[in-house]
Amino acid sequence: MEALIAANVFYEIAALLVIAAAVGLVGLLLRQPLIVSFIAVGVLTGPSVLGIAQSDQYIDLLAALGISVLLFMVGLKLDLSLVRSMGAVSLMTGLGQVAFTASFGFLICLALGLDPVTSIYVAVALTFSSTIIIVKLLSDKKEIDSLHGRVALGFLIVQDIVVVIAMIVLSALGVGADADAGLEEVLEVFGYGAGMLVAVGLFIRYVADPLTERLSRAPELLLSFSIGFAAFMAALGDFLGFGKELGGLLAGVALASTPFRDAIAARLAPLRDFLLLFFFIALGAALDLSLLGASVLPAVVLSLFVLIGNPLIVMIIMGLLGYAKRTGFLAGLTVAQISEFSLIFMAMGVTLGDVTNEALGLVTLVGLITIAASTYMITFSHTLYAWFAPFLGVFERREAHRDDAPSAHGRYDIVVFGVGRYGGAIAQRVRRAGWRVLGVDFNPQVVRAWREAGLDVIYGDATDPEFIADLPLTGARWAISAAPEHDTGVTHQETRAALISGLRARGFRGRIAVAVNREDGSEDLSIEGVDLTLRPFLDAADRAVEILLGAVEQEHVEPVETQSPQRELAS
Repeated sequence: MEALIAANVFYEIAALLVIAAAVGLVGLLLRQPLIVSFIAVGVLTGPSVLGIAQSDQYIDLLAALGISVLLFMVGLKLDLSLVRSMGAVSLMTGLGQVAFTASFGFLICLALGLDPVTSIYVAVALTFSSTIIIVKLLSDKKEIDSLHGRVALGFLIVQDIVVVIAMIVLSALGVGADADAGLEEVLEVFGYGAGMLVAVGLFIRYVADPLTERLSRAPELLLSFSIGFAAFMAALGDFLGFGKELGGLLAGVALASTPFRDAIAARLAPLRDFLLLFFFIALGAALDLSLLGASVLPAVVLSLFVLIGNPLIVMIIMGLLGYAKRTGFLAGLTVAQISEFSLIFMAMGVTLGDVTNEALGLVTLVGLITIAASTYMITFSHTLYAWFAPFLGVFERREAHRDDAPSAHGRYDIVVFGVGRYGGAIAQRVRRAGWRVLGVDFNPQVVRAWREAGLDVIYGDATDPEFIADLPLTGARWAISAAPEHDTGVTHQETRAALISGLRARGFRGRIAVAVNREDGSEDLSIEGVDLTLRPFLDAADRAVEILLGAVEQEHVEPVETQSPQRELAS
């Protein structure tokens, strides 16, 4: 009997994955994010249509893991330095948009006939924008390093902090609302939370860097540890009473200070997307289509509020801060949707008994409408700006500074992949020539050594497309691959071929140079679009011959000293 049940569950999951792939392909053709497609899969396979998604306990388990991994990655990306670098615009825009949306959203919900508690929940849910969708769309458009892209990332981080605070408050209120819970139980939960914060602080201070550096010598082990750590902290948070979500987020914060956070996030992204599939399937399957008719009008009203109101408040605040109308408009469009966190927040409210499934269905409809519409708004943002530019002068101060050019923060002229002896020597000599150089390497010891020598180096896998997509390549003139030929990374492709493919897919428009140790590899790489082939041994031999012949021609042969990269690094 158990074998039969297991087989049926396997068939069910297999069917869900096949349908998800098919619906995802349709969504891709329509230029829609996977969130929309996955919710549609849930509706399609739920009891209201096909009735395939029936193993709730297994789907809910995978969904819980997905949320834990998602919150873990949010913790990894809580880069407060970006908020500080953008200054007042990130903080004021982020907090201003949250306050505006929550306040007016609450009044609109009351006017639509929702009760006060549901109105509070829905209003707060409307304040969150989807970091995943915005970063993906801006990266696809090569605008992640533009000024409006960096402003958007800044206030998205502010929103993430608001999410954390909202979930902490919600968890505490959930404990306090328990009929058997008193002040002592509520204070106990806060005490456990404070204890975990102290433990995380000590972990960051004394354990995080040496532990992850040792684990990074085996990248697969680093990935396994990250997943296990996220699951452990989520389980601990749930056990102590303040939720799996906050536990997973604290796990990410604990590793956010390490130099390996970008590599961890890049490798976890596919797993996150896979597990979140089941969260959105469970969400869609829970929607009763027969009850959604009454929610259509409120969903349309709230969607128009998000699609129009959020961009307007961002443009007003940025205009008051002196930004040009173009930057304010492009940044404002990025908040014209609600987030996957909005749905998670409402699901927590359902679990606590504060709101009904109808309220969750309402917010889900708003999510489908705003995510679908804002995707096209961001994709065609420059066309929309050309249409509305004549009417946007009211959002720009007369003395607005011309800030439409891409930000120079974090820009490099040359990126060197593989900073061992050869690549490191290239990077150091190019930097001496006055160029801004960024090094990338997969060896933590090499990364640390070159950082101590003063070179900008980050840890990451040059064959991982997710990692390549996050690199500051805007304005770079050259990408140089000096990695050994035998190294393979996450794609298990030959390193240089995978790197070239990733750079071109990223939209890199500079030139590419590749070090080739064997003559028979240069022709194949030229076919792939390499602009310059470096031959370390033969080039060194050619240079040595030039030095020798020059010395022979002199009457008095003088020794020519050369300094090795190791000696330079030691000095």
